[in-house]
Amino acid sequence: MIDHVDPFIGTEPTALPAPTGLAATWWWPKPQIGNTHPGATHPLGMVSACAYSGAYPTGYGRYDLSLEGVPSTIHDTQLASGFTHFQQSGTGAIRKYYNYFRVTPMVEPLDVLGRTWQLSDEQAEPGWYSATLDSGVTAELTVGPKSAVHRYTFPRDRNARVVIDFSQGGLAIPYGSTLPLRAHLESVGIGRAAGQIVVEGAPLSVYIECDTPQWRQMLWYDRRLMPGGTRLDFDHIRPTTLRPFGLMWAGPSEPGDVIELRIGFSLRGVEQAKQNLFDDVGGGSGSGSGAGTSTALISRFESRRERTRKTWRKHLKLITVETPSKKRRAVFATALYHSLVKPCLAPNESPFWPADGAFAFDISTMWDIYRTQLPLLTALVPERAVELANALLTICEEEGNFPIGYRMARGSDRFSRQASALAHTFLADLCQLGLPGIDWNGALVHMSDDLRRTYGEEFLQRGVTHPITHTLDLAFGYWCTARVAKHVGDTALATQFAELATRWRNAFDETSGLLKESTYYEGTLYNYSFRLLHDMASRIPLSGGTEAFVRQLDEFFGFGAEPVIQPGLRPQADELLAGYALGRFEGLNNEPDMDAPWAYHYAGRPDRTAEVVHNVIHQMFGTGRGGLPGNDDSGGLSSWYVWASLGLFPVAGQNLFLVNAPSFEAASIRLGANTFTIRTEGFVEPASASDQDAAPAAVQYVQSARFNDEPLARSWIRATDLHRGGELVIVLGPEPSDWGTTELPPSATLLTTASAPSPATRPVNLATLQE
Repeated sequence: MIDHVDPFIGTEPTALPAPTGLAATWWWPKPQIGNTHPGATHPLGMVSACAYSGAYPTGYGRYDLSLEGVPSTIHDTQLASGFTHFQQSGTGAIRKYYNYFRVTPMVEPLDVLGRTWQLSDEQAEPGWYSATLDSGVTAELTVGPKSAVHRYTFPRDRNARVVIDFSQGGLAIPYGSTLPLRAHLESVGIGRAAGQIVVEGAPLSVYIECDTPQWRQMLWYDRRLMPGGTRLDFDHIRPTTLRPFGLMWAGPSEPGDVIELRIGFSLRGVEQAKQNLFDDVGGGSGSGSGAGTSTALISRFESRRERTRKTWRKHLKLITVETPSKKRRAVFATALYHSLVKPCLAPNESPFWPADGAFAFDISTMWDIYRTQLPLLTALVPERAVELANALLTICEEEGNFPIGYRMARGSDRFSRQASALAHTFLADLCQLGLPGIDWNGALVHMSDDLRRTYGEEFLQRGVTHPITHTLDLAFGYWCTARVAKHVGDTALATQFAELATRWRNAFDETSGLLKESTYYEGTLYNYSFRLLHDMASRIPLSGGTEAFVRQLDEFFGFGAEPVIQPGLRPQADELLAGYALGRFEGLNNEPDMDAPWAYHYAGRPDRTAEVVHNVIHQMFGTGRGGLPGNDDSGGLSSWYVWASLGLFPVAGQNLFLVNAPSFEAASIRLGANTFTIRTEGFVEPASASDQDAAPAAVQYVQSARFNDEPLARSWIRATDLHRGGELVIVLGPEPSDWGTTELPPSATLLTTASAPSPATRPVNLATLQE
């Protein structure tokens, strides 16, 4: 699968064929761009590295700040002023853009540092990025879990140099920069340096090796060299007094000379950064006698690149799909790749508390990933999911509450406007699966306490809180916490919390069957009214019964509606208000309603789910830089595609998967030591989208299903069953059938549904995919 990944997908504005049919009725409120970057990454690693132009929001690319519509450009072509580290992946406006320690290979004077060079011959694969600057320098980047290795091939020049700017951070847009508050750097030997910057309260340390024995090594300040200087210290940097500063190696180069730069990173000081570099790359200097002459130096890069590629290969082999279409395989492989880039797991790296153990940053944001990406991590790399859970529990213990999002910063934004109690959903899934490695008694304490903070106090006092979506979040948070309470044997707390979980009803207007008027984050009451609740059997009657609920869904998804016009460049307020007034599905351009297509399952209409999901998969995703319909948001969007194309959808927190028509003839998922296989009968491979005369792919409907050789008349399976492995056979046909119309997915009122098996009754195998 690794050979089919295209890291450039999503790096430019949406450039998909004009939607037709049902998909043409959906309205896209958010920026029409994936906001991904093609830089070098490691699965769930701490470090990424990519070309830096200063563009929004990853630092890579050509585009300006955009919050809706078609993004405008700030560069006409792909440019770079150097190569930076710690990029976001697919996110939007989160006020934190990293891009620290810019490395710039130059054949110009230091005075021009900060200018941009045009990029050509860009190439990328998982764990590796390469481009050529119009100065003639070719750059290659690779990363380890806590390190980056740069390799630069120079032309002939008397004054070649590699410059590291310690003051760089953020983006080159208004108010986009991130400045160091304190910093120090020093030369610690020939080709060796170390330092630290404190950015937004987080101390980020580096240990650097640069194998250039014949080049001079110098510090610089305000673009002026400090010959003989070995140390720079800044105790208090103000934005008004900041001048760029850093480190440089300079000397003559011949055509083909190669300079290798290696950087270890840590949030716990220089010595740990040094150890991280040695752990990732190996210790000691190379044996070359001059710049670019030692094969040992080049092999450091190649060795790290191959190790990262091997790790990516292992992860990307966890799911396989069968299709003759190279295009569809590329879309799937890249979606799986994007799903495994974030969060950044950095064990033993917390700068804010002394204990070792799990730590994570760049969880931006839980709102985007809790329904799709976190269940995917739980399935594919359960040991990393447990690591993330323990990191969240520690954050809660140390800082007082679970984050809705978490960044590499002290006092980081918690994104509390977006949602509440999202960690509870994630933890409930892990608990019901019986995964080892979590102290559930301790977790229950934190889950319970967290529900009483922020919006939770009003929820307890009045039974409802605004924004009204937080009422749904908190009610479900109590339901999830009740599952954990039951798991540890606290039946009294389980009963108490189950009663509080029924307060989801207070969010609904019983005259309309939809949510009450309130403020809604990046959507309207329609986008949130059809989310998958823990008691759908009681929710549907609020709409007037099954038929009325289906009619509401049909209207929401645009069945029978006229095509809409999408926001364009810099859309005005009236244009956006008119779009929101449609009350229409966002078509996977954004996350609020990404689970809504599966609400039909609870009304006995999986055929409608098949139609909506089919149109999303075949019209909203494609190849090329413009192949995503909206921000990928740390893999939230891509992981939706992974699940949906497999014919499965996780109902997060409920130990439940809904079954739908797959978009591949066959697929298999490695779940620890188990394998879950999906096979179809009667599947018709869609015509290639490159065939301009081909008719649009036809919807395929489930006619019947078998699970482990037993008939499966219902449209769902337990997550515990999926994680044990087995075979799901789905028989497809061109017309809807009565499959899944009678035995509906379970609803959970007062914990009346069957509880998950205890850990002792099911074997758990955690396959370790780390290095």
